[in-house]
Amino acid sequence: MSETSLVIGIANEIQEMIRTGGIPVGSHLSAQKLADQFDVSRSPVRQAMEVLAKKGVLEQHENRGFFARALSAKHRKNGAAVSPPLLSYSKAYQKLVDDWLDDRISAEVTEQLIRRRYDLTKAETTELFVRAAREGWAERKQGYGWRFLPVAKTPESFEQIYRFRMIIEPAAMLEPTFRVDEKILGEQRRIQEMMLAEDIGRLPDERLLQNGSLFHEELIKLSGNPFFHRALVQVNRMRRLLEYRARVDLKRLQVQCGQHLEILSALEKGDMIGASFLMRDHLGGALARKSPVVFDKPGKSSSAT
Repeated sequence: MSETSLVIGIANEIQEMIRTGGIPVGSHLSAQKLADQFDVSRSPVRQAMEVLAKKGVLEQHENRGFFARALSAKHRKNGAAVSPPLLSYSKAYQKLVDDWLDDRISAEVTEQLIRRRYDLTKAETTELFVRAAREGWAERKQGYGWRFLPVAKTPESFEQIYRFRMIIEPAAMLEPTFRVDEKILGEQRRIQEMMLAEDIGRLPDERLLQNGSLFHEELIKLSGNPFFHRALVQVNRMRRLLEYRARVDLKRLQVQCGQHLEILSALEKGDMIGASFLMRDHLGGALARKSPVVFDKPGKSSSAT
């Protein structure tokens, strides 16, 4: 897989998101938001958007960026759920995650070692470490090499993350600065309903996990307290390390989407206390189901909250 392949993979994935409604026609595309979603740096995302602009999938406005266009019949017909290059990139990252969780690599490594171990290019290796650092389980050593951090690597640390979330997410809804934003709630409702209607069975696991994290992160933003939001983003990245090795339980995810919609309905009615109660119950149920699962053998099922 070359760097160009990664760009093509991201371009195909963005096109598929437009085709399925994940990116509404006419909406502005944020390079940073997409980079976070695909767990890559902004550079390949920008290149992917330039590729799509040349194909007519995106429209580029000077000093304003890229906007989604209505897809032609040709582009709709040729849409792909996930492109092989992007899957290849994800598999390389998954191997790194599994080797670290199973103690097959030491806590301190060099880029050269990882490059040889997984047969990667220099750019691919750097991208993997940047992603690991962004998700909170790796850091660059002073001088030379990288160090992996023992976050969310044990049942105890995973439970602590959920206990922390059960405190801050319901509490954030009861803050005096919490303000309902109809646009944010509407967008999250659209995503949840879209997954229930058609996409939940064929979307890649990583996007399902991302949609779950995004739901919680967008709601906690409404508290008006940036520290709540930053803390949740960080712990979501940490827990994702273990959930990469679990197969998403689609039936359970359908239930979770329904619970997300119930929380949205309570917020839309201005019932913050009710929404707070629903959120704690939602997270508590997820913890009870996940704890014995994600620390079992790879391939076990998990949900996406």
